[in-house]
Amino acid sequence: MSSPPTAVLVRGPEELLAERAVSATLRDLRETAPDLEVIRLAAAGYQPGELATHTSPSLFGGDKAVVVEHLDEATDDLIEDLTDYLQLPADDVTLIVTHSGAQRGKRALDALAKQKARVIECPAIKTDRDKTDFVVNEFRRQGRKATPEAVRALVEALGRDARELASAVTQLVEDTDGVVDDRLVEVYHGGKVEATGFRVADAAVAGQTGEALRLLRHAIATGVDPVPIVAVLASQLRQLVKVGSAGRGGSQQLSKQLGMAPWQIDKARRQLGHWTAEGLGRAIQAVAAADVEVKGGGRDPVFAVERAVLTITSARRDG
Repeated sequence: MSSPPTAVLVRGPEELLAERAVSATLRDLRETAPDLEVIRLAAAGYQPGELATHTSPSLFGGDKAVVVEHLDEATDDLIEDLTDYLQLPADDVTLIVTHSGAQRGKRALDALAKQKARVIECPAIKTDRDKTDFVVNEFRRQGRKATPEAVRALVEALGRDARELASAVTQLVEDTDGVVDDRLVEVYHGGKVEATGFRVADAAVAGQTGEALRLLRHAIATGVDPVPIVAVLASQLRQLVKVGSAGRGGSQQLSKQLGMAPWQIDKARRQLGHWTAEGLGRAIQAVAAADVEVKGGGRDPVFAVERAVLTITSARRDG
């Protein structure tokens, strides 16, 4: 087995992935050092000299891992101490540093690079394609299969947060058997705000006026805020514009370019046949106006969303 690294840099804004990377690194270190001592230092609250204290030889010997969390929030003292330490790192210490990728701490990052620190990337899970891939991999990681419709339903219900997506996958794996489908996801997460917004948006973009208004009024009656509903309406219309402007090419091929999952591209292409550029423009303007009103620019946010939905369904029919 190879010797433990002197330093490890866990870099990127996705905190869930960063936490997993740190845990996996500690797990690997314990394979050769079962009694590994782990010290965690929060960058923002660092006191001068702490790093030197924790990396100095222990009275009883043994290997250590010093985890410096959120270097991007580091004090000047920490950057100075870390840079100094890396000029002559201790043999029995592995330094693990997390950094969001922001500008703060560049001098310490340069010192880590000079020491040839092992780098683990934790990129943001931001686009719909990223979220879809993440959910698919979460099910695979836990030894289960999920239908594409189930993955889509989870992303639509909980797509704002990777940690919530991971937790939802774990719950479904632990509570159910067999292949996870969209009906199971609906049972567990169908009432979430995002899921409600997507159902309203799907009906509106499909030109189903009565259904869109029914879903909207039910959502409002159960306490859903109009703001996220307007956000989903805007997102759905933007996807139509992106796919319409992308030209030809397979959905898999365009997925990365557009930041959309292949099924979203296929769905948008099916919808685009019922829209003209003028109708899309009118719908987007209506949603932009509703966005201003629901965020405090109007007297009646609910009416603003209803008016936007009516404009969308009318613009779609006119197309």
